[in-house]
Amino acid sequence: MKEKIDQLLEKIKKYHQTADLALVKKAFVFAQKVHQGQKRLSGEEYLEHPLSVALILADWRLDTGSLVAGLLHDVIEDGGVRKEKLVSEFGAEIADLVDGVTKIGEIKLRGKSEAVFVENLRKMIVVMAHDLRVVLIKLADRYHNLQTLFALPLEKQKRIAQETLEVYAPLAERLGMGEIKGRLEDLAFPYALLEDYQWVKDFAFPFYRQKEEYLQAVKNEVNKALLKKGIKAKIHGRAKHLYSLFRKLSRPEINKEINKVYDLMALRIIVNTIEECYIALGVIHSLYKPVPSVGVRDFIAQP
Repeated sequence: MKEKIDQLLEKIKKYHQTADLALVKKAFVFAQKVHQGQKRLSGEEYLEHPLSVALILADWRLDTGSLVAGLLHDVIEDGGVRKEKLVSEFGAEIADLVDGVTKIGEIKLRGKSEAVFVENLRKMIVVMAHDLRVVLIKLADRYHNLQTLFALPLEKQKRIAQETLEVYAPLAERLGMGEIKGRLEDLAFPYALLEDYQWVKDFAFPFYRQKEEYLQAVKNEVNKALLKKGIKAKIHGRAKHLYSLFRKLSRPEINKEINKVYDLMALRIIVNTIEECYIALGVIHSLYKPVPSVGVRDFIAQP
């Protein structure tokens, strides 16, 4: 546990040199006392969860208040601590964040009817509207909880997975957190739609292996060509997330033909200036032929 809190403090210092680390340590000690002796259904010490949530929030470079609230986010719901106690120990702002996350957790979005779902969603939006950080803490909480979803009863697994696909993943996308959206979907996918997950996984695996080798070769070729132009770029490759692939393969115009999916693999090329961006585009065009049906979108000229 000490290793994890040290890791958290080091992460914070790297992006927030004036952070109140004493407050973070105080929150850790407080959570440690509240959750002492508690275990999660997965068998791990309960404190592992709020620590993991805080580490995720640090990866997202959130402020100290969010990190402290991340460490404390379960002390009301699972520790019996009153909000007034948090106000006296950590101030009203952090207490409000923890209370907001608790209230979202109490809302079971999926009900017996669409009307119940819509009403519960409305309640959730009202809670989130007070402070966007509540949403981010809840997303980090959901992301970590999905990693131990196997320990829950089957009915609860499916409900949480469906909520994730219908609400939390789209919410992450709206916030511009595309990578987190993809991870949430892929973690929830096998619990919400097991047969579809297994089919996509088995169907796509041979293509992924073949494309990964090709992707590495393209990455090397592009990097070499850019260096000749004096451009030092950061080039990252990625495979399409499985749930995203499933949705695309399910479209009528694709009709489960994987060769019609043009973004099965993708490269992200990051350069330093707008000028370098257009030069890099020219380099790409000189190396490879554009796909006519896809085209090029210029989000610099037309955001």
